[in-house]
Amino acid sequence: MIIAANLKTNFTRAQTSKYVDEVEKFLQTNNICEDVFVFPAASSLNTHNGKITLGAQNAYATKNGAFTGEIGLDHLDEFGIKTILIGHSERRHILGETQKMIAEKFHFYKEQGFRIVYCIGESLEVREAGNDVMMEFLSSQLEGIDLEYEKLILAYEPVWAIGTGLTPTLEDITSLHLQLKKKCSAPLLYGGSVKVTNAKEVLALDGVDGILVGSAALYAEHFCTMCEYAHNLDK
Repeated sequence: MIIAANLKTNFTRAQTSKYVDEVEKFLQTNNICEDVFVFPAASSLNTHNGKITLGAQNAYATKNGAFTGEIGLDHLDEFGIKTILIGHSERRHILGETQKMIAEKFHFYKEQGFRIVYCIGESLEVREAGNDVMMEFLSSQLEGIDLEYEKLILAYEPVWAIGTGLTPTLEDITSLHLQLKKKCSAPLLYGGSVKVTNAKEVLALDGVDGILVGSAALYAEHFCTMCEYAHNLDK
């Protein structure tokens, strides 16, 4: 199973280092063998050797250049980062990334051999329009994406559930994941208000290969517990 923490715009460099050390110690002490990813803010990227894989929340589709406010491949290479989050709903809906931009970014980092956690998800309006409309919308977020890429990890995050405390029912998550599995054979994570109180149930669902955790992952103890849940389910 795959357990991923998206730290978003949280934690300073020092705080991130403390967080990673705490989680790494837990994984080592408890012999956790799951794939564990942590995505810090760009200013907190660092080298890390251990069970945790550090990834970038975002980077521009370039090695370097005149792109004010962005980071590129050179910055990731400095820290040995070979994993990236692409297509997160906050970049789509708040920062205005189009599907064309997202696909270009995917293609660039695919060519660099990155492991890519690629995010899709729908608004409440789309969900309430019915299953056919929802699946058509989610399919549109896969346009231009190589679904056969061997280092692809797909993450489904209903936009209306992120940071709201709301989640689809377990039955809805299972149904949606099994439908997405027909479109793509890559590992499929669930995200959207995953927390320590529901992670165990979500991880046990058919079609769920792991979780992408946002605000609840800021508590290292909670994130460690979720890693332990996944480990125990894999036994």
